[in-house]
Amino acid sequence: MHVVIVEDEALAAERLVRMLQAYDQSIQIIQQFDTVADTVQFLETKPKPDLLFLDIQLADGKSFSIFEKVKIDTPIIFITAYDQFAIQAFKLNSIDYLLKPIQEEDLAAALEKYKRLSPAARTLSDDDVQLFRNILKQSAHNYKERLIVKAGNKLQYKPVNAIAYFYAEGKTAYLVTSAENRKFLIDHTLESLEPTLNPKQFFRISRKVIVNINAVSEIRGLVSTGLEVKLTIPCEFDLSVSRDRAQSFKDWLNQ
Repeated sequence: MHVVIVEDEALAAERLVRMLQAYDQSIQIIQQFDTVADTVQFLETKPKPDLLFLDIQLADGKSFSIFEKVKIDTPIIFITAYDQFAIQAFKLNSIDYLLKPIQEEDLAAALEKYKRLSPAARTLSDDDVQLFRNILKQSAHNYKERLIVKAGNKLQYKPVNAIAYFYAEGKTAYLVTSAENRKFLIDHTLESLEPTLNPKQFFRISRKVIVNINAVSEIRGLVSTGLEVKLTIPCEFDLSVSRDRAQSFKDWLNQ
């Protein structure tokens, strides 16, 4: 079986590859992509794979925009971290849906379902595509609920509610947990992460920091001169809100 994985979290993609190989060593991962653009280019120019694993949220937008650019007749298993989506609506059609973090038994069940389907039943109809597009529109304001991180040689998922803040050091970004005040490397830049977070809960106070409203304990200073932010946990560097963001930050706290 020739498989293509479209997933914008490198650690999640690595985990899926390992799980597929553990399920069946004959499965060949022929390509991995993390953007709509690269996926479209591949599907337009290369022989179609036997199966496509497709994350709903990619680095440059939602994967459903792929269907607007290229005709897809490859069987698809959707993967996502958004558990508010209408899971049963996906499962009633000719594909499957896996919720992150993907469990081995769920992956095995999806692959067994794929094997049972006739070739004609494995492809998406126009009605399928329209249904999934409608589901996405209805769920337009669903945001990330968890993030995959690397802890030593293990992968873990951290609920976003447990994250006090995110920060960047150059091109590298980290999350810091509220309870343990531990930092973990993440597979995102702050630019790609920011639109996937609930803006009622998270605010980008500066170019290098995004804070969780539940972790803010105190603000000091004046809107006219900028604000200093104190969190419920110690931070190894000063947190400040620039003057041009200060009023928006106060409005966010006062929502």
